[in-house]
Amino acid sequence: MTTQAIAYYNPKDISFLDLPVIYGFNNGGSPGYYSAVLLAEDGTCLGSHLCSGESYMRQDLGIFEGTRPDRHEDFKTHYPGGYRMEFISEKEAKTHEKLILAYKKNQENNKE
Repeated sequence: MTTQAIAYYNPKDISFLDLPVIYGFNNGGSPGYYSAVLLAEDGTCLGSHLCSGESYMRQDLGIFEGTRPDRHEDFKTHYPGGYRMEFISEKEAKTHEKLILAYKKNQENNKE
């Protein structure tokens, strides 16, 4: 089994770990109707997708290099200095501290 590279955009050639993160995650649902969401670490929702299964989400959200170039144009507009992608499974989503922080920022942004 080959491993696909994670997509990123780094025009300033900064440290990979210093790039802001766009989280793709499984937001739950039921078989055939899972909610895949893209959430920037600053709390901005950058998209969603209805998926038949979690195994397809990485491609559908543009997590893997070379997938969904249309989405990456939006990501580059949001983070022109660069970004990196990270996928979080449904099992991990409720305990992933940085995703929870991004979600809290999203809720605060929506109140404004």
